[in-house]
Amino acid sequence: MRTVLVTGPGGAGRTTVAAATALAAARAGRRVLLLTGDPGPVPGAVLGTPLPDGGGDARRPFGPPVEAAPGLWAARIATGEHFTALAGELQERGAALFDLLGAAPLDPEEFTELPGAEPLALLAALRAAHGAGERWELVVVDMPPGHDTVRLLALPGQLRRYLRRLLPPERQAARALRPVLAQLAGVPMPAQRLYELAGRWDAELAAVQDVLDAEGTTVHLVAEPGPLTADALRTVRAGLALHGCRLGALVANRLLPDGDDPWQAGRAEAQRTALKGLYEEYGAVPVVELPHFGRDPLGIDGSAGPGGLDGPAAAVGPVPPPPPAPVPTVEDRLAEDNLLVWRLPLPGAERDRIGLVRRGDELIVTVGPFRRALPLPSALRRCTVSGAGLRDGALCVRFTPDPELWPRTGR
Repeated sequence: MRTVLVTGPGGAGRTTVAAATALAAARAGRRVLLLTGDPGPVPGAVLGTPLPDGGGDARRPFGPPVEAAPGLWAARIATGEHFTALAGELQERGAALFDLLGAAPLDPEEFTELPGAEPLALLAALRAAHGAGERWELVVVDMPPGHDTVRLLALPGQLRRYLRRLLPPERQAARALRPVLAQLAGVPMPAQRLYELAGRWDAELAAVQDVLDAEGTTVHLVAEPGPLTADALRTVRAGLALHGCRLGALVANRLLPDGDDPWQAGRAEAQRTALKGLYEEYGAVPVVELPHFGRDPLGIDGSAGPGGLDGPAAAVGPVPPPPPAPVPTVEDRLAEDNLLVWRLPLPGAERDRIGLVRRGDELIVTVGPFRRALPLPSALRRCTVSGAGLRDGALCVRFTPDPELWPRTGR
């Protein structure tokens, strides 16, 4: 199964490009599901088909899919239902702990969405779409703006890391001692079900991570070429690479044609200059040119407004094949320089916005506003960090073997 996550700067036309991508694939004979987390009327207006709110549950946290065109179904992510299901499960399994604290349980009607509920619901919907009985061939997701998308895609790995730190598997062997500890302390210990809930969450997060790491999952960046476009995309691109995401395409949206009007001619020339720079910077990444159609696409064939998705879908074309993942590699330079070099692909990263911290067997890498704790390969754990540099779009971290842990031969 292929998955295309469509993101980009705010106002760049992500929803239109996501819908056009889904329509183009459906017209090529694929069975497509388009998911959107936008609670407003725009997705339904673009498709010309109203998308119902709600109707999801814990197993499938998106509303009933609506057939917008032959082979194309669309659904809205049901954030409220997903949050209510999670909160209710947590309250049920933690009942003993809440009783200990003297907390009164909440009724289901009292649960209201909290900030951060949307990313969790979107990830759960993506996971559910891959396990759905409909067997979609392609899932296209209308994602949040670029920076929010990077943080969202990093969420499963970060939450799993927190769970392992707060509830290490090796410490769960102590659960058998809880009755004894409860007698000594004079208070009941947290219930077994709370630990089981943590285990379930870890399994669900691992399943979501498998979807994000799958070979067929790619991110498409949407941007309107202009003087600030490259800067706006650069940090997002580096953040995606930091978290191992495949960049499948860059969609240059709303390209103006040449014209006699001086204002339009000036804007078109500025776009061409910016577009040329994007081609040079993105190299092997496919760049899709999407012209400005002089209107907002409404409906599949324009029946809901002055123009439809036919033109954008034809311009977007088929989904390109997935590129290789940006995988870190270790370069052996022991014989020449007594060094091992860990190369981390970070296209778009800027030298003065990179930070490195070694913590035990992890290297914490910061790129602009994004951060990730990367486990070191086993060979590098016996080394010390001796320097780093940014070269050819990759962060090269130099490691020197620790003589006490890895004695050099011949000495």
